[in-house]
Amino acid sequence: MDKLVIDIETKNTFADVGGQANLTKLLISFVGVFSYKQNAYLSFFENELDKLGPVLQSAGLIIGFSSNRFDLPILNEYYPFNVKAIESLDILDDIEEKLGHRVSLDQLAHTNLKIGKIAHALEAIKFYNENRFDDLKNYCLNDVKITKELYELGIKQKYLLVPTDHGREIVKVEFNWHKRLPMADTLF
Repeated sequence: MDKLVIDIETKNTFADVGGQANLTKLLISFVGVFSYKQNAYLSFFENELDKLGPVLQSAGLIIGFSSNRFDLPILNEYYPFNVKAIESLDILDDIEEKLGHRVSLDQLAHTNLKIGKIAHALEAIKFYNENRFDDLKNYCLNDVKITKELYELGIKQKYLLVPTDHGREIVKVEFNWHKRLPMADTLF
């Protein structure tokens, strides 16, 4: 079984679909994936989503950031199988469960990896609308890389440092992600 780190970008915003309650009406423009089995970053534009299906079906674990609330429900609309039934590890869900509040991927990356995002989600929609597909791909794959590195750091040291109180305080949040590796899987 494969272990995947995943991120999606959409063509439209919540405002375009009548709010967050209509999340599943968002349309995918690009999906970035890191496959541990292939040891490779994979790219899927909207016209290549049929090739992503078998990759998802081979997964024993899907890792993401806000993926349970965003990426997986949207992806689930595109396939005849239940994407949400694949075991998932959502870094943001785990942080929110322990701290009671959310944190951005950018804040987490700066605090733990000393790197940041190269753009934000609304810029990804702009990239799509302006046919800047290389920028869209690079942005999404950078988010996949950040998520992968945070996951691997959390596995290695069993915690991440999380900014709280609008970044004025940093707390150590412990995880047991090493216990959630798919069967017959190695650390990475």
